[in-house]
Amino acid sequence: MSPWIWSFVLAVRVAVESDSSSFPLRMRMLMLMLLLPSLSDFTHAPSQRCLHQPHRVRGKLPNDGVPEAQRFPCQYSFSFLLLFTQEELRELREQPTDPQAEQEIIDSIEEVYFSSDSFDMVQYELEKLPPDLNLLELEEYRDKLKRQQAAVSKRVADLILEKQPSYVKELERVTSLQTNLQLAAVICTNARRQLRSAKEGFTEASLGLLANQRRRQLLTGLLKSLRTIKTLQRTDVRLSEMLEEEDYPGAIQLCLECQKAASTFKHYNCISELNSKLQDTLEQIEEQLDVALSKTCKHFDVSHYTKVQLAYKLLGKTQTAMDQLHMHFTQAIHNTVFQVVLGYVELCAGNADTKFQKMQYKDLCTHITTDSYIPCLTDLCKALWEVMLSYYLTMQWHDEHYKEEEASPAAEDSVAEGSDESTVGRSYVKKKLEHGLTRIWQDVQLKVKAYLLGTDMSNFKYDDFIVVLDVISRLMQVGEEFCGSKSEVLQESIKRQSVNYFKNYHRTRLEELRMFLENETWELCPVKSNFSIAQLHEFKFMGQCRSPSVSPSRQPESTDLLELSLFEQYLQGGNPFEMQIDNKEEETEDVLASNGYESDELEKSVYQDYDSDSDVPEELKQDYVDEQTGDAPVKSVSRETLRSQKRSDYNLNRANAPILTNTTLNVIRLVGKYMQMMNILKPIAFDVIHCVSQLFDYYLYAVYTFFGRNDMYESSGLGLISSRLRTTLSRIQESLIDMESGGESAGPHASPEERKEKVPSPHLSQLVILTATETLYGLAERVVATESLVFLAEQFEFLQPHLDTMMPSAKKPFLQQFYSQTVSTASELRKPIYWIVAAKAIDYEQMLLLMAGVKWDIKEIMSQHNVYVDVLLKEFEKFNQRLGDVSKIVRIPLPVSNVLWEHCIRLANRTLVEGYANVKKCSNEGRALMQLDFQQFLMKLEKLTDLRPIPDKEFVETYIKAYYLTENDMEQFIKNHREYSMKQLTNLVNVCLGSHINKKARQKLLAAIDDIDRPKR
Repeated sequence: MSPWIWSFVLAVRVAVESDSSSFPLRMRMLMLMLLLPSLSDFTHAPSQRCLHQPHRVRGKLPNDGVPEAQRFPCQYSFSFLLLFTQEELRELREQPTDPQAEQEIIDSIEEVYFSSDSFDMVQYELEKLPPDLNLLELEEYRDKLKRQQAAVSKRVADLILEKQPSYVKELERVTSLQTNLQLAAVICTNARRQLRSAKEGFTEASLGLLANQRRRQLLTGLLKSLRTIKTLQRTDVRLSEMLEEEDYPGAIQLCLECQKAASTFKHYNCISELNSKLQDTLEQIEEQLDVALSKTCKHFDVSHYTKVQLAYKLLGKTQTAMDQLHMHFTQAIHNTVFQVVLGYVELCAGNADTKFQKMQYKDLCTHITTDSYIPCLTDLCKALWEVMLSYYLTMQWHDEHYKEEEASPAAEDSVAEGSDESTVGRSYVKKKLEHGLTRIWQDVQLKVKAYLLGTDMSNFKYDDFIVVLDVISRLMQVGEEFCGSKSEVLQESIKRQSVNYFKNYHRTRLEELRMFLENETWELCPVKSNFSIAQLHEFKFMGQCRSPSVSPSRQPESTDLLELSLFEQYLQGGNPFEMQIDNKEEETEDVLASNGYESDELEKSVYQDYDSDSDVPEELKQDYVDEQTGDAPVKSVSRETLRSQKRSDYNLNRANAPILTNTTLNVIRLVGKYMQMMNILKPIAFDVIHCVSQLFDYYLYAVYTFFGRNDMYESSGLGLISSRLRTTLSRIQESLIDMESGGESAGPHASPEERKEKVPSPHLSQLVILTATETLYGLAERVVATESLVFLAEQFEFLQPHLDTMMPSAKKPFLQQFYSQTVSTASELRKPIYWIVAAKAIDYEQMLLLMAGVKWDIKEIMSQHNVYVDVLLKEFEKFNQRLGDVSKIVRIPLPVSNVLWEHCIRLANRTLVEGYANVKKCSNEGRALMQLDFQQFLMKLEKLTDLRPIPDKEFVETYIKAYYLTENDMEQFIKNHREYSMKQLTNLVNVCLGSHINKKARQKLLAAIDDIDRPKR
């Protein structure tokens, strides 16, 4: 190592160990020594000094008053730095100096010399020169700089001499270090030589083996990678096979594994293309998966849906799958209804016109024909049922699936790991499915509503319209079980159609009823003695326990099925709408009587002679067919009507057989049909019941008009028509009867709209003869008409509880008023109707003439009654005989018989009183004869009739006894017995008291009679 290096090391050490404050200046001084070979050169060659002189020295040298940490000047110019020998240094130190003066010189050095290491002293001093140079000033300034330089040089020399022992010691350590380094170099050289020998002898061979092994491993891994890549290239074939097998989870699992493997080998160029291909394949799988998901909307399959859900779970798109599922259900509803309606429209059109396929669903519904309306509606509901059943099964699958996951032990571990994500997913699916119930049912309602309102059903046959109501009712039940909906949309649409249909239907039925009444011959319709309206298929719905929304004609056979919902009943197959048409005609009736025989075989043999119309088409055998609707309103019994001409050969006088006509049966059936409609559609219940009341009103009004209207007998003063009945008849005539059409208008003309709601007054058929004496003036027809009305009223009474349950609470007063003021008055028609027969059946005028020929002023008591009594009794016997003849034709109920006998006896008694009132002279013996005649009449009459007590018996007896009254008693008698006419009372006064009282007393009694009669006038 060269001496100058050691000098550098020593200088650094001395500088470090010296005072840190003077380090920069010392470093510059010691670095100057690096330019010299060594300090020994200064010792041995003192005369060889560097001729370079320092140009400037800046810094402050320490003296007695300056602290040790004072800094030295920081920059030297090594080219001018003066290096001292030891002698010179010694000389500098030996020179007498004043430390204080020396310190002042150092302090006088300008601060700029200490500013920075890059300070240029020469440039600085030259710039300070004034423009005009003065030699003396320059010399003075130069001497000042020299003094400063000498002071600095002396201070540096002192520091160098002070540290010289340390320098020598450090130099010795450097020499020792050099020796050690040389020894280390020899050791390293030997080690390298030995390592070279080891490499050549062992390492290269061993490392070669390791390299070959590593290459083998790399090639093995490469082969494995190539095989994997080859397998990846062939996965598309397997994926296609799995998709054809609908193994979507397996296909997605395989595709995801391939993608994962492809990402492992992405450093191969061929993998990039394969990766994009796998991504396309995955997208294709998602598309096919979406198609598979849409298939579950119409035909739910558990295994198929399980695969689809598992596949979406592998994709991490469970929530997306649920969103897509609801979109598919909505689309399935639209496509299903459109295809069903389109198929029927094209079928009815007879061609495959493409214009129908481009129509909107709402417009397409308007092209459905009447004949195809019900089959299309049924198929529509069947298809929608399949969609809703699929949704129901979908919800059921998710509920069971979540329960299984919660119950499995593995689920507890998975819940601990990803419970939040799983809970959110389940909650989303559950809410989505629950919300979808209402949404799907709303779509179903809107589709069915468009179909319902697309066709005018006002001209439908009744049975067809009931089928429509039946189907919609079942559909509303499905909706209620599906999502708890009340189906307001369906109810409103079917209500609109029902009101429209019912108004038209009721108007037609009223006209039909008028035609029936005008063509009715009032012959007995033979029904069985146990006949009940419940036997008619129109009333079958009343015997079935069901909810209001269920079809009235279709009920589960087993009570166990009643506890199950429709979805549970048809879960394994079938459809709740399949039975609507198939079972339409399954119900039969057996209400017609066998005419007194025990079996139909006997009846058949009896009627064999009259059954000559077997070759007549059934259509012509019907009493009436509605040309507009093609509906036969009642089951024809025209053959029974023809056979009724031979009724005298049969025992029809059965005690319990109801009396009714074809028209009555028709009205009852109409009521049943109306109630069916009302039972299905509660919102129109009031309208229907109002129409039902009009049917009864019109029938009652017709019976009264045909058989009971007779002003002469109504004015008899016997109260035949009660005020309630009179009020009811007036109300019916004002509200229901169109009097203008018959030319009977007596009041102001009604508006066309009001007349549209009314029906013309019916006219009795010309075939009904009410003037024949032999038939008791049509008594058979009167009995059939009146008692059929009473029977109809009894059926209405039977139906009242059912009607009351269906009537809205706000409208129940109308129903109560109808029953109290109309239905209950039916039996009251017996009095005016049978009064006419009683008034004509016996010749009361002849009896008056016979009584007028009797002498009552006899002088002795007679023991023999008068002839007129025998004549009157013969008239009653003849009446009884005719009554028996009529009873062979039609059963005469006991109330009818009693009314007839009551009317006849009452008329006879009043005729007796009238005859007695015509007497001009009468003795006491004559009054006794009157009593004898009347007692004879009563005795014989009681043998003819079982009616007790005899009507108006007291009326006659009291009048006869009045002949014995005195003047005062007569006045009281006149006041108390106003049932007698003015003529009858006057006769009592004139005949009985005429010879015993004066003229003034007579005038007083006659005035009392006139006062009694005045209010009547």
